Amino acid sequence: MNYSELQDLDFKYIWHPCSQMKDYETFPPIVIERGEGIWLYDKQGNRYLDAVSSWWVNLFGHANPRISKAIADQAKKLEHVIFANFTHEPAIHVATKLVEKTPDGLEKVFFADNGSAAIEIALKMSFQYRAQTGQPKKQRFLTFTNAYHGETLGALSVGAVDLYNKVFQPLLLNVVQAEGPNCYRCPFAEHPGTCDAPCAMFVEEQFKMHADTLSAAIIEPLIQIAGGMNMYPPVFLKKLRTLCDQYDVHLIADEIAVGFGRTGTLFACEQADITPDFLCLSKGITGGYLPLSAVLTTNKIYYAFYDDYGTMKAFLHSHSYSGNPLALRAAQEVLAIFEEEQVLEKIAKKAKLLNKLAHEAFDSLPYVGEYRQTGFVGAIELVADKKTKAPLPSEERIGYRIYKRALNRGILLRPLGNILYFMPPYIISEEEIEWMVNTAKEEIVEFFKKKKVGII
Repeated sequence: MNYSELQDLDFKYIWHPCSQMKDYETFPPIVIERGEGIWLYDKQGNRYLDAVSSWWVNLFGHANPRISKAIADQAKKLEHVIFANFTHEPAIHVATKLVEKTPDGLEKVFFADNGSAAIEIALKMSFQYRAQTGQPKKQRFLTFTNAYHGETLGALSVGAVDLYNKVFQPLLLNVVQAEGPNCYRCPFAEHPGTCDAPCAMFVEEQFKMHADTLSAAIIEPLIQIAGGMNMYPPVFLKKLRTLCDQYDVHLIADEIAVGFGRTGTLFACEQADITPDFLCLSKGITGGYLPLSAVLTTNKIYYAFYDDYGTMKAFLHSHSYSGNPLALRAAQEVLAIFEEEQVLEKIAKKAKLLNKLAHEAFDSLPYVGEYRQTGFVGAIELVADKKTKAPLPSEERIGYRIYKRALNRGILLRPLGNILYFMPPYIISEEEIEWMVNTAKEEIVEFFKKKKVGII
């Protein structure tokens, strides 16, 4: 079957995620045949540098030999088993390692199969804990502006990006929303490198009004990813933890996208030296191979559910693929790679290079409001006015149009509105980082040059 026939069949039968399918009439999907390292290859022989790690999941490259072999070996022994009253070595190994490597105090691991499920689990655990410990009024959750936590109804409820959740508002939970940190457009005119997070006052205001009804607060540590690569300093997290303790509110840390080294430490919470009550993990946990998520929590919360069967206190949430051996064997190998290949040290060196090259490339461009970076995640915010920080009109879809142009140059730069970002696999070389940055710059410059003279 030739390339265009495959595209036609795709358009006829497949409904793609996060897409307006009408766009596919003029921009049909690229049919990928294989991946190797940081590169994706389509069936026509073109290759694309995966600068976004295929939606932030790929850590160590496509078709990684170690992870591929581990999964293949596991598939010959056990592909799946019910995870109620049964277990297996990959699950035991991964749970043990996660407890060892995550912040102190997280002692129990609950497995599921995707990030949104992890969020639902944390919300439900917090809610049920309150019901079973004499706090039935604490039924609500606090979230933040620009938050994104997934697409299921509970996860959407604690999100705050209208693009995803506005239409579903009648179905969503009644949450409390606090103004979150916004360092680029800081209302206090502070700098994230030196500030003491005065914006935490907005959280305290909400706690003072609603703490008696709040079960938990949920946040993406250090970077609000889908909300616009909004980056903020660790001191905000530290203050949030203190406020949660003061007002008896659980803290849910959503590290689904930022965990496993993305922010420069294995987990972002480490940089604030805090332990959340719930830690949600997914995406990079299997290196981008298979769906898996985990929720870690404390013994204090665990033992509120631990009782005789007749008390009906058990946490009954379940998924058919919870604890899948193939996914957990992939996760086991990912954790081994971190331990054996000095990954964090290598990331630090590459992050420093990316930061240097990107600032040199983008800081002087009139339509780049800011280049910002946390760990090995960099973001280019395109604006209409650099001085006022006025955003570009969303209806012009400028980020999307640059993304399409960049694909012709062999780089995958899927945008978040008018923000382009770099979140490549950790195995990217220094030469590839330089090519990635330079190519992105060339495409941005060329786009605005043509836009100015009315060619596009």
